[in-house]
Amino acid sequence: MKVVSFVNMKGGVGKTTLAVNIADFLTKRNFKKVLLIDVDPQFNATQCLLNGDDYVRYLEMKGTTVIDIFDYGKTSTSVVAGISERKTLPYDKISPYSTSRGFDLIPSRLDLFRFEMAPGQGTENRLKNYLNHLRKQDEYDICIIDCPPTPSVWMTSALLASDYYLIPSKPDPISMTGLDLLEGIIKERKDNYGCDCKCAGLVLTIVEKKTIVYNKAVEYFSKSLRWKDHLYAPVVSKRTDIAKGQLSGKFIFDIDDSELKKDFSDIVLQFLRRVEE
Repeated sequence: MKVVSFVNMKGGVGKTTLAVNIADFLTKRNFKKVLLIDVDPQFNATQCLLNGDDYVRYLEMKGTTVIDIFDYGKTSTSVVAGISERKTLPYDKISPYSTSRGFDLIPSRLDLFRFEMAPGQGTENRLKNYLNHLRKQDEYDICIIDCPPTPSVWMTSALLASDYYLIPSKPDPISMTGLDLLEGIIKERKDNYGCDCKCAGLVLTIVEKKTIVYNKAVEYFSKSLRWKDHLYAPVVSKRTDIAKGQLSGKFIFDIDDSELKKDFSDIVLQFLRRVEE
C-alpha cells in the first residue's frame, strides 16, 4: 500500500477536490482498492462523501473517525465527574466507512480542533502505526491523506505516515509563492522527525488555460530547477460543474465533459506512475 499526502499551505487551491476525485478515478477506472483519510478539521473531504444526515447518523451509530486513530487514552480530571480515563481503541476496531463511490473513508470531525495533541508525545506516530496495521491486512493499494492547509501536528502525522506527498496549486502568483514556504516546512519535518516521503509532483488546479496568468505559471515552473520535473502536464481546468457538485455527491467522473475527464484521467495515470515506481 502506497500512502500519499495531499498538501498545500494555502486554502482554496482545490486540494480536497483533487484528493476525492483521484480516489474516485483510481477506484472506477484503475480498479484500485483505495482508502481516503481526512485529517483536516474542516472535514471538507468527509462532507463530499457523507451528507449531513448520514454523517450525524454515522456518529450516532458510533462510527469511527480520525479522532479514534489519534486518541491515545488519556486520564482527565473533572470537578463534576472526578478522574476518568479514555480507553484507546485498538487499531483493528477502527473500521473505515464504505462510501457509495466504491472506496473507503476515515472521516474527520469538526471537534478535531479541540482534541489535545501536543508535539513530542508520540501521538503523531499513531497514524503511521495504524497504516502499518492496515498494510498487514493487505486491504488497500493506495491510501490518500487529505491534509489541513496549516503546518499543524496533523500535517506532521500525515507526512510521517506517507511515502509521497502531492501538491495541488492554482497558477497564480500568491499560490506559487506559497510553494517555497511549503517546501521549507516539509524539509523541517524531515529534519526534525526523520520522515522520508518524496514529492509525487505538482498539479495545477482551477486552471483557465487561455489566460496570461496560466501561461506565465507554466513558463515559470518549466524553467524552475526545483519544479520542472515535478510539474504534471495535464491540469484540472476551472469548471463550475466541479464546484456545484462538490457537496452534492457529483464527481468529475460524473460530469459530461470529455476534455475535463481526459485531462483528469491523464493526471491519475501520471500519479500512478510516480507513486508505484
